[in-house]
Amino acid sequence: MKKTGLRELCILIMMLFPVALMAADYVVQADALFAQGGLANYQQAIDLYKKALAANPDSYEANWKCARAYREYGNKAKSQKVEDWEDICAKYGKEGMNYAQKAIELGPEKPDGHYYYGLNVGIYSDGVSIFTALSEGLKDKTQKSFEKTYAIDKMYKEAGPMLSLGRFWAVLPWPLRDRKKSLKYYREYQTTRYFADNMEAHVYLGELLIQIGGDKNKAEAKGYLEKAVGSDDPYFRDKARELLKEL
Repeated sequence: MKKTGLRELCILIMMLFPVALMAADYVVQADALFAQGGLANYQQAIDLYKKALAANPDSYEANWKCARAYREYGNKAKSQKVEDWEDICAKYGKEGMNYAQKAIELGPEKPDGHYYYGLNVGIYSDGVSIFTALSEGLKDKTQKSFEKTYAIDKMYKEAGPMLSLGRFWAVLPWPLRDRKKSLKYYREYQTTRYFADNMEAHVYLGELLIQIGGDKNKAEAKGYLEKAVGSDDPYFRDKARELLKEL
């Protein structure tokens, strides 16, 4: 019986090992495409991550990276203002949320799934409107995801949890929004080395300072927005120009 059991175990390992290797190879290929950036590469990366998950559905790495690729595809479509970008954001954000949720279930104490769940909700909201997202109960889930990421590692992805929480509290409609909390997280983000070159953060902080009001805040906002006008990203460049008109 012992020999039979050992033989069966060996056969099982031999059967599973090639599958694991195949899944890992798909992830490596997908990572390389993702690193190159661009819509076409993001889409190919998504397809490869999904192949990896077909071979190994419980791969934490493939799930969170697939969620990341969905988010980046939607975000790039928005920033480049491609045709029907809102529909793309709605579709890709929703799909990304599903893969992120699976990653959360597989690794609840790891930051990746939580972070990309929240970011995908943001992309989904860009597509369907924040009011639709709120009606679907996504406010508390998003807040929980970003706060969990912040608690695990607030410097994750170049201090992304700080910036994300700042934006989260700024864009919520009244009476849910909290500009004091938003400014608190943005100020914390400013203390990191990532703020100086992040034009997205400059636009978001500038916008918040304008909303808070006051000559001092508006003067500070102007400096950030004037810098962001030079951004290579057309979405944030145009956003900075629009906000400067309010000053």
